[in-house]
Order: sequence, then C-alpha cells, then structure tokens
Amino acid sequence: MVPMPMSRHPVVAPDEHILTVQEALEPLYMKLEQEAEVQLLEAAVSAGWSADEALDAIDELKKHEVLSMIGRD
Repeated sequence: MVPMPMSRHPVVAPDEHILTVQEALEPLYMKLEQEAEVQLLEAAVSAGWSADEALDAIDELKKHEVLSMIGRD
C-alpha cells in the first residue's frame, strides 16, 4: 500500500472556524463590487459621459438598490 502524502494545510473542524462567513466573503465581495464599478465607469465614459456624471449615476443606482432592498422604492 502506498502511503498517503501529508496535507500541507491542516484540516480544521467546522466548529473550529476562526472567521465568520461574512468575514471570509467580505474581501471577495468588495473586490467584485470595485471591479463592477470600474466597468460601469468605463462604459459610461466611453458612451460620452464625464467621469463625474458617471460616478453620480452609479451612486444613484446604489441608492436605488438599497431603497428597493428595504422596501422604500
């Protein structure tokens, strides 16, 4: 029988997690949100908007999204 190689990373039991799910996912969420905002900005500028106009429009979209999530749309 061939011996199994030792894992480089120790296996952590579910009850020994140090991070919450939110703490684990937040960096990726923030990165994706930033990438999306950059793409929106680039699209708006390439369509002829100024960067300031584009940023204002993105802010309005974010406000609309938050308001719709809390039922105030």
